[in-house]
Amino acid sequence: MTIVWNDPVNLMSYVTYVFQHYFGYSKKKAEKLMMEVHEDGRSVVSAGSREEMERDVQAMHEYGLWATMQKDD
Repeated sequence: MTIVWNDPVNLMSYVTYVFQHYFGYSKKKAEKLMMEVHEDGRSVVSAGSREEMERDVQAMHEYGLWATMQKDD
């Protein structure tokens, strides 16, 4: 799974934009995930194969977001 972590740099509106633009999430889903990042410090934003998660983490880094990959338990 791909986890996006809270940071003191990016605006909530920008994080919502990234989730909509990159993942194709609806505004409602993107805002829900963004609020998880903001309130809980992290949110699982995608899941899939190792290759897909590596791609998603790299993309989040390119957008300036702090993201990591974690194996599903």
